[in-house]
Amino acid sequence: MKLIKQPSITLKIIVSFLLLLVVGIQWLTDTVLPENLLIEVPKVSQFDWLETHWAYFYLHLFTFLPVFALSFDKNVHYNKKWKALLPAILIVGLLFIGWDVFFTIQQVWGFNEKYFLGVHLLHLPIEEWLFFFTVPFACVFIYECLNFYIKKDLLAPIERPLTIAMILLFLIIGMLYWGHLYTSTTFLLTGGFLLYHFLFVDGSYRSRFYLSYLVALIPFLIVNGVLTGGYTQQPIVLYNPKEYLGIRITSVPLDDAVYGFLLIFGVVTLFEKWK
Repeated sequence: MKLIKQPSITLKIIVSFLLLLVVGIQWLTDTVLPENLLIEVPKVSQFDWLETHWAYFYLHLFTFLPVFALSFDKNVHYNKKWKALLPAILIVGLLFIGWDVFFTIQQVWGFNEKYFLGVHLLHLPIEEWLFFFTVPFACVFIYECLNFYIKKDLLAPIERPLTIAMILLFLIIGMLYWGHLYTSTTFLLTGGFLLYHFLFVDGSYRSRFYLSYLVALIPFLIVNGVLTGGYTQQPIVLYNPKEYLGIRITSVPLDDAVYGFLLIFGVVTLFEKWK
C-alpha cells in the first residue's frame, strides 16, 4: 500500500537530497584512523585450501556456478528474466563500487593481498568488482524461487509495521553511531532508501523481499564468513574497528548484513520495475 498515491517529483527530490546531504556531511567531516585494519577476528573453522591467491575467486565460482546451472529450470525460468536483472545489477553495482573505492581509499576497509590474484582497478581487486555481480545474481535467484514455490505472501500482514520499525531503527542507529563511517553510512542509506520506498514505490513485493533476504542470509553469512576471516588464517577483507559497530555474527560484522540488504533491495527494486 502506498502512503502517498501520487507524490510530486519535488517531494521525491527533497527526500533524496536530505538523505544524501546527511551522508555527504558524514563523509566530509569524519576522520578515519589510517593503518588500523583488524587482522585478529573470531574463527569458525579453518580450511587450508583457502590459503591461496585464488581464495576470493573460488567464492565467486561457489556463488555463481550453481545458480547459473539452475537458471534454466523450467518452472522459475530465471534465465528469461536476465534482460531486466542485468541492467539492475549494473546500475546498483556501479553505485556500490563508487562507495567501495572511497572507503578503501579512506581505509575504512582494505584487502589482504595474499588472497587475491593481484589484478586491481580503481584501488579494488578485480574479485571485489565481481562481488557486485555474483552476489546479487544469486540472491535475486533465491527471491524468484521463493516467489514461485511459496505462493502465500507470509510476511504481508506485518509488512507495514515491520517496514516502519526498520526505517526508524536504521535511521536512529545511523545517527547514534555518527563518526563510525561504515555504520552511519550503511544504516542511514538503508533507512533512507526504505523510507523512500515506503513513501513513493509500489510496496507489494517488499514483504516477499524480506522473506527472501532472511533465507539468503544463510549462504551470505557463509560466503562473507570466509571473506571476513572466519575460515582462513587471516581475513580476506580487513575492517577498521573504529568505523563499524563492533558486533560480529561469527566473523561477519553486523553492518555487512545491512549493507547486503541495501545492495540486494536496490537491485530487486529496479528488477521489479523492469520485469
